Amino acid sequence: MDDNASIRHHTTPSSTYHRRNPVMAAHVSVLLLVPALLMRVAVAGAPPFSCGPSSPSKGLPFCNMKLPASQRAADLVSRMTPAEKASQLGDIANGVPRLGVPSYKWWNEALHGVAISGKGIHMNQGVRSATSFPQVLHTAASFNDNLWFRIGQATGKEARAFYNIGQAEGLTMWSPNVNIFRDPRWGRGQETPGEDPAVASRYGAAFVRGLQGSSSNTKSVPPVLQTSACCKHATAYDLEDWKGVSRYSFKATVTIQDLADTFNPPFRSCVVDGKASCVMCAYTIVNGVPSCANGDLLTKTFRGSWGLDGYVAADCDAVAIMRNSQFYRPTAEDTVAATLKAGLDIDCGPYIQQYAMAAIQKGKLTQQDVDKAVKNLLTTRMRLGHFDGDPKTNVYGNLGAGHICTAEHKNLALEAALDGIVLLKNSAGVLPLKRGTVNSAAVIGHNANDVLALLGNYWGPPCAPTTPLQGIQGYVKNVKFLAGCNKAACNVAATPQATALASSSDAVILFMGLSQEQESEGKDRTTLLLPGNQQSLINAVANAAKRPVILVLLTGGPVDITFAQANPKIGAILWAGYPGQAGGLAIAKVLFGEKNPSGKLPNTWYPEEFTRIPMTDMRMRAAGSYPGRTYRFYNGKTIYKFGYGLSYSKFSHRVVTGRKNPAHNTSLLAAGLAAMTEDNLSYHVEHIGDVVCDQLKFLAVVKVQNHGPIDGKHTALMFLRWPSATDGRPTRQLIGFQSQHIKAGEKANLRFEVSPCEHFSRVRQDGRKVIDKGSHFLKVGKHELEISFGA
Repeated sequence: MDDNASIRHHTTPSSTYHRRNPVMAAHVSVLLLVPALLMRVAVAGAPPFSCGPSSPSKGLPFCNMKLPASQRAADLVSRMTPAEKASQLGDIANGVPRLGVPSYKWWNEALHGVAISGKGIHMNQGVRSATSFPQVLHTAASFNDNLWFRIGQATGKEARAFYNIGQAEGLTMWSPNVNIFRDPRWGRGQETPGEDPAVASRYGAAFVRGLQGSSSNTKSVPPVLQTSACCKHATAYDLEDWKGVSRYSFKATVTIQDLADTFNPPFRSCVVDGKASCVMCAYTIVNGVPSCANGDLLTKTFRGSWGLDGYVAADCDAVAIMRNSQFYRPTAEDTVAATLKAGLDIDCGPYIQQYAMAAIQKGKLTQQDVDKAVKNLLTTRMRLGHFDGDPKTNVYGNLGAGHICTAEHKNLALEAALDGIVLLKNSAGVLPLKRGTVNSAAVIGHNANDVLALLGNYWGPPCAPTTPLQGIQGYVKNVKFLAGCNKAACNVAATPQATALASSSDAVILFMGLSQEQESEGKDRTTLLLPGNQQSLINAVANAAKRPVILVLLTGGPVDITFAQANPKIGAILWAGYPGQAGGLAIAKVLFGEKNPSGKLPNTWYPEEFTRIPMTDMRMRAAGSYPGRTYRFYNGKTIYKFGYGLSYSKFSHRVVTGRKNPAHNTSLLAAGLAAMTEDNLSYHVEHIGDVVCDQLKFLAVVKVQNHGPIDGKHTALMFLRWPSATDGRPTRQLIGFQSQHIKAGEKANLRFEVSPCEHFSRVRQDGRKVIDKGSHFLKVGKHELEISFGA
């Protein structure tokens, strides 16, 4: 959704509501040319508020903080005119002066730090920057939900601080993006936690808790929201513009099975576990129905099954597109009525605001439909404290300019950058480099000294950016830099100059990869190869260098680097994603051994031949010549597998449990007849029941040893494997991850709570979850442990 206007011009086939940010160019100029100005602080003012001592609403029930938020919102709605209600149904909501209600901007972004992509955050005056954390896919490579929570917490704190100083007109953050990174070409895969629904689910819940102000990653939502989080984009959305197929008109065919076990779980976790106060529906037409007009999804699932306490937002211009590009309903009024009746509450854009009154007048929409949506919206604002008087008096009232870009947040950005770097190759111990022994270094590559290459999309100006070149300059006195390519597209390459520089340097480090010109919102890739002349430049430099070179890739999505894997003159390869403001320093620390890399790939890296598969084929499971998608179902060749990542140390694993067969449980056997499936070979999870499911949980311990030679953080990924991958079973399924810093030569025990109802179950074609009788295998690294269930 919500285009990053610095990357491209957004035009829809149906609407003049363009999502452009007029201050973007100024931010880029400040970011690149005058970094010293980034932290100039001047308080811009105080935010407007309702229910203060002089407010016309003073004494009315909706100002009574002792009443539940929903009751207060209902009272306010009852006092509004039909036109006033309709004016609330777009992302720029009008004020209601006679009731003391200020205007409000719903569209704000906080994907990996407070961003300027929306309408409500302003960094063109006063505080001009925010802490820029790594892009989400990079952070996901840490496999650390406590880190994800803390990033959300810091981002929410900075967003509230911007609001308190008058530089934000809203506290509803349309983040995180928890869509599954299904296809490696997807331009927005960089925004997601990767291809695995279990990772995306845990990421979504953790980030939402942090953003909304929970005190820890296990606590429930606070009485007053710090900000409101919105999980996007439900559901089965992962195509931008591929070979003429646009996200605005794509008709996705998705099986019930794939919806249940791949696409929907992250959104469920956002709502059920993270208590997100918003879900955003996607442009996608799924099985013939636009997501934002699907009552089964928006009402029965979000609110009914999952218990959403909040609002449902449409992706930007989605309602207008539904009418003018998808032709779902014959008139604007019919379209608006269809969305609101399905359970949509707000449009990103003015379309519903423009046509809601006419829809009522023509009998296509009732006032009760509008009231329901406005109540959901105002309840969320009540929960944010917008009707509690001066925000300086609430629990977040102390937050201000001094809480933005703090030392703590900068250190967190560095920690996240360090933990997400993935070591893909390290032949003959090329890395780590030894500080003090490298007399000269050649730094070559278009991504080596470009701040924007650190950020990915949906960014805010970073407060303390360090490029890779600057990071390396802190470790080597004699550093010479050459961009080598004119840009990521590399249609012009300075190969002779690059080889000359490489041949005269002790160490050669190449910073190559992609940019937002290749992968971004609105733009999918058609190739997985490095663009233009990058591959030939890398090979030429490697052949000219005295020693094996180091290749650092800054990309969102995966690339086919088979050539680099096989070239012995390319001694080491790092994937550094889009690592945020501290990315350059983090890369240098890894290169010089101050950080032992611990990141693991959160998505599969496919070969170029995969691009023969249409992006529009939504099937997850392999069938015939179709190879399937993601590590759970893909049966073709890979460049790197999901979860791959090397270390400077060697670790071993062994899985143990407290008893021989922990899944064997008399409570399950007693409930067995009711839970048994038709073929008597498996159990229906829904019939086992919550009580027995809780009793079935058991502890598995992974015994890890660091065999040296240096200390390091180690992340253990635990998978479940079935005896066979028939009947739609995944080849394997991630069920948990834990990490711990372990000194060289020492051992550690990593504890995993295993829930058979959650972790041993699979989804049948009809969407129902079952647990097969018989053997299941817990697998960490090369070690497996067999667990027999119900047999």
